[in-house]
Amino acid sequence: MSVEECEFPCASQLDRRWVEAAYFSDSYRVPLLDTRATVCEIFFAIFGHHPAWMKRVLMARNAIARWCGLDAPTASELVNIEARSRYSVGDKIGVWPIFALSETELVAGRDNKHLDFRLSVVKEADGGHGSVVVSTVCRVNNVFGRIYLLLIIPFHRWGMQILLARAMAAGRL
Repeated sequence: MSVEECEFPCASQLDRRWVEAAYFSDSYRVPLLDTRATVCEIFFAIFGHHPAWMKRVLMARNAIARWCGLDAPTASELVNIEARSRYSVGDKIGVWPIFALSETELVAGRDNKHLDFRLSVVKEADGGHGSVVVSTVCRVNNVFGRIYLLLIIPFHRWGMQILLARAMAAGRL
């Protein structure tokens, strides 16, 4: 099974009003071989292994965002991501604050002047098989948010599929 685009998971803790008000959302499902993995371990299996070229692109994007007065991770935060043994709502996982955390879902994201986004990692179990659904939901706050998303959506979709496919190929999921 490869990376497949899917519907936003019904079991998500993310407020339905967020999803319904979204300017943009996408969801991708991949198989989960290690059904004992926690949602935080799954998060790092996917987002803790950016290829070097992708890190450089993200650093450049974030530098431009900070120059524009937006809240964005620094290069150091992107490079020095450390996994901790425990997380709670309000902690940062990677570069994003955690908004919701349960046995089956992690919701992280960021609120900014131009847009607010949430990233949901849902662990699903279907009998002896498992899967992971990673969803991104964005609400725009102004015209700059709309323009930004129009420019970034194709790269976001491509990048998400690359990260998920690499995690699967490396046996991290």
